[in-house]
Amino acid sequence: MYFAALLARTEDGWEASDTELDDVETLSDLTDLARDASVDEDTVLVLIEQEDAWFGVVRVDGEDDPRIYVSDAAAAARSSYGEILLTDELLGREPGDDGADLDSLDLDGTEDGEPDDSDEEAASLDTAVPHGPVGDSEILDDLGVGEKELRALDAEDALSSIADALGASEVLETVR
Repeated sequence: MYFAALLARTEDGWEASDTELDDVETLSDLTDLARDASVDEDTVLVLIEQEDAWFGVVRVDGEDDPRIYVSDAAAAARSSYGEILLTDELLGREPGDDGADLDSLDLDGTEDGEPDDSDEEAASLDTAVPHGPVGDSEILDDLGVGEKELRALDAEDALSSIADALGASEVLETVR
């Protein structure tokens, strides 16, 4: 089961709204959704969790590039919502690098070429997603959740813990 919410910082504190991600297909779509919820281009946090498996935080500050943290990349990679967050940059890959290399393709004009096992093995290693956290672990430092605390959060109660540290637990619970 998934839960996603937006927390938008305002003059009066945090405002929460639950977020339907059915129409979100890319990180750009998610960033646009967050910017639409922003008040005076202030901070917006997109909080996403898959029950007991992983959680993710996307921070959007005005027109700056989004900052992302995912608690368990391997678990998130098996989720359509997690795949939105796991960009090539976040995983340390070159954009568009799907792990295939030209040496593994039969480009010599013949049809009897067989892929080399070592090439297939290298391709699978290139596309491997790490177990454990990825992204900006200092994403919430200035909001009261340090890197060490963020990494120690359990996926089961992470969003509640984050909201509590922000002073937004009541508004988050209203949309839960």
